[in-house]
Amino acid sequence: MNICDMYLFPGTPGNTVMAMTVNADAGLGSSDALPDEALYAFRFDLDGDAHEDVVFKFRFGHPKHADGDEHRHIQSFQVRRAVGEQIGGDAGDLLVEGSTGSVSSAAGVSAFVGVAPEMWAADAIAFFNLLNALYKEDRYDGEVFLHRKNFFAKRNVIAMVLEVPNSMIGNGQVRSWATASLFGHAPEVQICRWGLPLITHLYLSDPATSELVDKFHANTPSHDVESLGPAVAAFTARFSGHANPISDPVAYGSKIAARLCPVMLPYEMGTPASFDVSSFNGRPMNIDAYDVMLSIGANTPIADGVSPDITRIVGTFPYYGMPFSKEEQADLEPISTGFYE
Repeated sequence: MNICDMYLFPGTPGNTVMAMTVNADAGLGSSDALPDEALYAFRFDLDGDAHEDVVFKFRFGHPKHADGDEHRHIQSFQVRRAVGEQIGGDAGDLLVEGSTGSVSSAAGVSAFVGVAPEMWAADAIAFFNLLNALYKEDRYDGEVFLHRKNFFAKRNVIAMVLEVPNSMIGNGQVRSWATASLFGHAPEVQICRWGLPLITHLYLSDPATSELVDKFHANTPSHDVESLGPAVAAFTARFSGHANPISDPVAYGSKIAARLCPVMLPYEMGTPASFDVSSFNGRPMNIDAYDVMLSIGANTPIADGVSPDITRIVGTFPYYGMPFSKEEQADLEPISTGFYE
């Protein structure tokens, strides 16, 4: 139930698109089915208090084998919008329902859930070598990026894409995050949270504070400044101090911790999405967020030499093009351990 990624950007005029990806390496290293006791949600804070005010929830029926392909599954799904007392659990007003693998629309809302091309790009070997140099040798090793191999090339994920009228979210600046929870015969238990790329894998990567990753996934953003801020600041000070020595890396670390915590994706409703070193405003699908987050942490430009396959992006809903075929994946080995947010 790990969340791989999240995107937030304008759709057709007057609409906003939110997309969440799960099931890393879907169809090869993991199933294309989703747990029927899972509750996936996009959460929006409208007033800056790091608590959700509007929530869009996905629930799924029991997976069934699709006709003609015993390895492919199909599931029913429902999307609900919740505010106020309906925010907890799976309550909310039904917006749209359908089946995985096809687009469903109702009353100005469009939803899609299905296998989609992976839009995250990173040289995983370089990343692990970078962290090994930092924690085991107390140094920055920029040479690791000479490897230049996209670990996620030709991989697929399961994408949940929802496009809604802006009026269903709110006005002005909002802050968003995604969660995955268990919700069946027991009360809702949050298993995973996504707020910004690489928060757990990079900014909370210090082995000495590894317990913070579990706290991040279980908590709401309202806890982040107190529980995560010091660790994010300490990592950034150490990483930037080696990568680009400046007079006061501690002050820089504190500055970045204040920017990243609470861990939510800010977006000014109705504006073009952008995600770069200087500012975040939603997140478009065609930006290499891996390089952005590395560069922020290092306080110096970093590029690992790989980038998303933007040829798999289309201009209309659901914005994901065709997933990679079995033929295109013929030379791939399944991923046994993930490298995802």
